[in-house]
Amino acid sequence: MTETSMPRIVTTITELRSAIAEALAAAQERLNERARAEAAEQEGEVQYRSATLGYVPTMGALHAGHATLLRRASEQNDVVVASIFVNPLQFGPNEDYDKYPRALETDAQVAADAGVDIIFAPSVDEMYPEGEPLIRISSGELGNKFEGITRPGHFDGVLTVVNKLFNIVRPAAGSHEVNAYFGQKDAQQVLLVQRMIHDFNHDITLRPIAIVRDDDGLALSSRNEFLSEQEREAALVISRTLALMRENSLNRGFESIDLESARARINSTEGVRLDYLELVDPSNFQPPTADSERVLALVAAYVGSTRLIDNMDLL
Repeated sequence: MTETSMPRIVTTITELRSAIAEALAAAQERLNERARAEAAEQEGEVQYRSATLGYVPTMGALHAGHATLLRRASEQNDVVVASIFVNPLQFGPNEDYDKYPRALETDAQVAADAGVDIIFAPSVDEMYPEGEPLIRISSGELGNKFEGITRPGHFDGVLTVVNKLFNIVRPAAGSHEVNAYFGQKDAQQVLLVQRMIHDFNHDITLRPIAIVRDDDGLALSSRNEFLSEQEREAALVISRTLALMRENSLNRGFESIDLESARARINSTEGVRLDYLELVDPSNFQPPTADSERVLALVAAYVGSTRLIDNMDLL
C-alpha cells in the first residue's frame, strides 16, 4: 500500500481472516513477480521468498509510540495488521475502562501514515459473544508482582485476549511468518507474552520495540492526555529519576544505587505518589545479581489520579 492509502477496516473475525489471506496472497504475487524480473535481469535463478505478516495489537488512542511500532512492522514485513480493541478483561472495577480514549477515525489515519494494511476493530460482543470468557489464561507467579499487585487480574486479561488474537491471526497467515510487535514500556507484559508464546508453542515471533519518549523525556502513553499541564510537568520526575539511576549505574554499578533516595525524590514531588520503584533482571523479573546481563529499573506512580509506568535499562 502507499503511504496515503487508508487501511482496510474490518470488525469481525471472519472478515479479518479473509482480509489477511487476501493481502498475503497479493503480497506474495508481487514478491514472485519481482523475483522473476530480477532473475531475468541478472540471467540467474529465481530466488523466491515468502511474504511475512507484522501484527501490532493495541487498544487504540494511537500516539507516536504506537506509530513507531507500526512503522517498524511495516519496514520489516510485507503485510501489516493492527488490532484496536479496548479489552475489558484487563481493567479492574475502579480503573478507567469507560473513559479510556476511543478515536477510530484518528487512529486509522495514524495507521495509514505508518503503512498499516488492515485494522481489526472488533466490538466486545465480537470478541466475547457469550460474555466474559469462562476460561482465562493465568499469568502465574510472573503476573502477581509489580503491576499484578496493584492491578490484580490485569495480566490474566491481557494474556487471555492476546492468546485469542494470536489464535485468530496465526492460522489466517497460513505458512507465512508472523511477527508480533509490543512496546518495551510495558516491560512486564513483554516478558509475559514472550513466556506465553514459548509455553503455548505459538508459531509467532515477538519483536519488542524500545520506549518512545517526548523531547522532555516523558514516556509516551495514551494516558498522558489525562494529565493537566501542571501534572505533566510533575510527571517528569519519573523519567528524570530513572535517568539519574542509569547514570549512577553506568558510573559505579547498579549495586551503588540508593533506591530509598530515588523513591523519596519521586514521592516528594507535589502531586505525585509512588506505587513502586524496583530493580529487576528483565529475563525473569527477579532481583538482579552479579550474573545478570541486564538490569531494569521499573517504576509506577500516580500523577494526580492518572497512573503512569516507565522503565529504563541500567546496564
